[in-house]
Amino acid sequence: MKHTTQLSDRRSARDGNGAATAAPPPAAVRARRRPTSQQWAAWAFLAPVTLYLVLFYAYPLYRNLDLSLRNYTVRSFVQGDAPFTGLANYRTVFDDPTFAPALIHTVVFTAVCLVFQYAIGLALAVFFHQHFRLSATLRALFLVPWLLPLIVSASTWSWMLNSESGVVNALLSAVGIGPVNWLTSPSWSLASVIIANIWIGVPFNLVVLYSGLQSIPGSLYEAAALDGAGAWQRFWRITFPLLRPVSAITLLLGLVYTLKVFDIIWIMTRGGPADSSTTFATWSYQLGFGNLLPAFGPGAAVGNLLVVAALVFGLVYVRVQRKQAVS
Repeated sequence: MKHTTQLSDRRSARDGNGAATAAPPPAAVRARRRPTSQQWAAWAFLAPVTLYLVLFYAYPLYRNLDLSLRNYTVRSFVQGDAPFTGLANYRTVFDDPTFAPALIHTVVFTAVCLVFQYAIGLALAVFFHQHFRLSATLRALFLVPWLLPLIVSASTWSWMLNSESGVVNALLSAVGIGPVNWLTSPSWSLASVIIANIWIGVPFNLVVLYSGLQSIPGSLYEAAALDGAGAWQRFWRITFPLLRPVSAITLLLGLVYTLKVFDIIWIMTRGGPADSSTTFATWSYQLGFGNLLPAFGPGAAVGNLLVVAALVFGLVYVRVQRKQAVS
């Protein structure tokens, strides 16, 4: 009898209030550890997404990191015997005279495009939020630059900015201004690709910011109007503050997209003339594929610098969002 009582005490536990609770039998524990049908279904739905992320994101990032840490040549890709060089490729990139101009061009290109794309997109979003006649039709027309393939948009801008037969120079000559070498002058090549990229990116900002405006209650504007607030005060006191979460994600996505812009610059100027419009994206391509003797390692190192920059801004965004959620 005493042995039975001790065994019963071992199988019991006490909860936070001191009350005795019976320990589950071994069979129940095994049943609880066994995956249920719902858990198997959840894993089945997660498997394709996980496989996609591993194959098209994780593995390419790993390969690019491996490229930047080894001395790869064309022969090395076939035989797979590239020697490990550590950070030598990164030192080569930092010591290259193209690094400083490419860094400056990348920063200027990204910053100017982000500012103008956001400002113009926000202005258009507020304008179309008035719901006037033909508002939906005009919004659809503004989406055309975003829907066109980049090669079409870049080729169109190359034709428009042509020094001899371009439409832009024809309009300038009509008002008495001499022709400008938009694509062949080191002073104008970077401005040309910035203008083209702004035109392409405005519709994205318009769509996202317009959707954010739709979530702002109209009663706030009515109450502000009754209090005597003007249009600018309603925008600055209501629209802009309530659009901050949407604006943050818009700017982050625009930053990531603009950092990696390659098609527009390469088609319009190929990074020239004299590297005057070279950014990290075009420089990475030039190093890896633009020469007879490709420098795969330095090219991958430049690409990794873009990945790190996007990652840093992404972490900053997450940190800011957490602080806003706590406050």
